[in-house]
Amino acid sequence: MFRVRAAAPWCPECEWGLDRYEPERRAPEVGWRRLDRSLFRTAYRLTAAQYAALAGRPVRRRAWGGARLVLLGAAVLLFVAVVGLLAAGAYLIGNRFPGWRIGPGALLLLLGLALWPKLGRPDDRSDRIARDRAPTLFRLIDEVAAAIGAPAPHVVRVDPWFNAAAGAAGARRRRSLTLGLAMWAILPPQQRVALLGHELGHFINGDARRGRLTHIPLTTLGALADLLRPRWALTSAGGRAAAGRTARAVVRTGLGVLRQPVLAGYLVLVRACLRDAQRAEYLADELATGAAGSEGATGLADTLVLRDVLYPLVRRYARRGDPVAGWLRSADACRAGASRRLPGMRQLSIRNEVSMSATHPPTGLRARMIESRPPRTAAVTLSAGDSARIDAELAELYRAARRQLAAD
Repeated sequence: MFRVRAAAPWCPECEWGLDRYEPERRAPEVGWRRLDRSLFRTAYRLTAAQYAALAGRPVRRRAWGGARLVLLGAAVLLFVAVVGLLAAGAYLIGNRFPGWRIGPGALLLLLGLALWPKLGRPDDRSDRIARDRAPTLFRLIDEVAAAIGAPAPHVVRVDPWFNAAAGAAGARRRRSLTLGLAMWAILPPQQRVALLGHELGHFINGDARRGRLTHIPLTTLGALADLLRPRWALTSAGGRAAAGRTARAVVRTGLGVLRQPVLAGYLVLVRACLRDAQRAEYLADELATGAAGSEGATGLADTLVLRDVLYPLVRRYARRGDPVAGWLRSADACRAGASRRLPGMRQLSIRNEVSMSATHPPTGLRARMIESRPPRTAAVTLSAGDSARIDAELAELYRAARRQLAAD
């Protein structure tokens, strides 16, 4: 039996007991213990079935599927609802103006505007990098994009955290790539290639959530649910503050009531797309494997498995003011020290990460999926010298990231 502190043991050979529900070690899905347990078991079964269906064979890009049809249908319904609300609101206001219909008409107009399709906004919270500031990094991005057949991003950004992201926003769907420096700094060269291959793969992996039209319902309902989230704290003083507390409580309650159907619709769409989203992630990993080779892609997946070990390590070094150049050596030593426990940690990630809301497959299954296929050699090789040059180009941004990590 394999044991991890605070985790129920399981059999590492047959994985008996790995599907045990541990409510104290995971965030609740709904908040009702019995329902959360049922959802966990359903998610575990669906995730395992999808892995079994895809293991050992290539993942193909899907032009059409159930998730895409659901999102297209939702986009059409959203458009019809917006047009209907705006038309009804304008009619009520204009018919026999002025009159009592102005109030209901204005409410319908406001609701129609709130549901107006959102196209997403670029993330302006991260630092944008100009091509002439980091030519070696941009050359690597171009090489990886060409190797996997993906378009290059219009914008490249960095932030301090242990993450990476790629997406498109705005009416022109401008592509952006964001690299978290806490993660980028501790990746060996071929894992950096794999990370770029995976993120750029999102531009071509057929994820229904990222289509020109299909993203609109998710973006719109998600933005509206966030807009309706009550954010006001209640004051504690007496006198006039008592009336303020009452008013704020009424507003919070009203917003909560309005938010529930919006949030429910958003969650229904998210869960309708989960299998397609996870399939697209497996395809992005396959594209990353073609760019970086099997060893680099598997190593990246294992770095993600070890995230809860490596990220605190990086933050500790940032607080101590250690040079970024030493982070990779320390992370390599940590990975080497965890190698014997890594198979068990991969398995535990399946128990910890399966969810009816998870858009990514468990990281342990992602590593296992790469290993289930014939080994591949790298189409793009990043030398140690070029990797060091990239770090030199990002030196100023690393210093800023170290300050933010230390202060977090």
